Formats: sequence, C-alpha cells, structure tokens
Amino acid sequence: MKIVLASNNRGKLAELQAMLAPLGVELVRQADLGVGEAAEPHCTFVENALAKARFAAEHTGLPALADDAGLCVDAFGGLPGVDTAYYATQFGYEKGDDNNVRALLEQMQGIADRRAAMVSTLVAVRSPRDPEPLIAMGRVEGEIATERRGTGGFGFDPVMFIPEFGKTFAELPADVKNAHSHRGRAAQQMLALLRERWLR
Repeated sequence: MKIVLASNNRGKLAELQAMLAPLGVELVRQADLGVGEAAEPHCTFVENALAKARFAAEHTGLPALADDAGLCVDAFGGLPGVDTAYYATQFGYEKGDDNNVRALLEQMQGIADRRAAMVSTLVAVRSPRDPEPLIAMGRVEGEIATERRGTGGFGFDPVMFIPEFGKTFAELPADVKNAHSHRGRAAQQMLALLRERWLR
C-alpha cells in the first residue's frame, strides 16, 4: 500500500518509514508528488494533523498520513505547542531547528521549572472526506536541558532531556529514540490501527 506523508520534513519521513516498515507500507513525501504545504490554522495538534492529511489526500488521490508534533513547556503554559516549528521567529531569528533550540535556551534562562513534553499526533485518512480518520497520540515527558547535548535526531532533540535514560533524545541511538519517542509511541498505535482497520 502506498501512503502519502503530509509533510516535507525528511527527518519525520525517515523515522516514520522505519516505524511503519513492518506493514510493508510505502510512504511517499507529498513534496515528491508536487504537493505544497497545507495551512495549519488550528491551535491543537489533532486539528492540524487532520487538516494536513485531508489536504494531501485531496491533492494526490492517495491515502494520507500526517503528523503534527511539538514541544509543550510547562513554564510557558504548554507553548510553543503547534507553533513549535516557528518558535524562533517570535524572537527575531529565521525559522530552523538550530535557531529554535537557541531561542528556547535563551527564554529558559533563570527558569527553575524545566518540565516539558514532546507530543506527536498522527492522523491517517483513506480519502479527503474520510469520516473515520485514524488518530494516534504519543507523549513523552522530560526536561529542557541547560545546554545542547548530542548530535542525533532533529528539532529540539539536543535539549529534550529524558530522565528515564539520563540523556537527551539527541544522545540516544536512533533505534532507542524511535522506540521511546513521542512519535515512536504514536507510530506504534497507528501501526495497530492500520493493521486492524485498513489492512485486514
């Protein structure tokens, strides 16, 4: 089965391809099919993921899988949340992972409560008007480190410290990160849903 991934993020594609490999599903990035980015006007992960999945299905004629993920920092009332990818732009930096980490470390200076969660919501639709989208959510709690650690992963991985491992996501081997990350947890649920609902 071929499914379009409603994202142009190569990091997400690589992670999700690895996680969904047991199903024999072929994931194709929407950009590789000439499809641009969908609008993400909503304030929750699930609404944005659903909008992206419906957009990709409509423009490709394929079933679509979308991921909306982000960082929710307790001290900021759960923000940046759905605006995670654009976090740095609020502080005069250009959009990008490196600048996001820089801006976060600057904004967290002097803040004692460093608790945060990485959240991933995966939504799959068979068609643009699918009345029964598959929805899977994964969440990992940790703390924002005081400096970058590790070279793996992407996004906020270098500063997302996971107490269970005593390391940041960027310090973990890819297979360990994929098994325990927010996206990994959501993907395991999605794997089960796809098997049960679409691939019987």
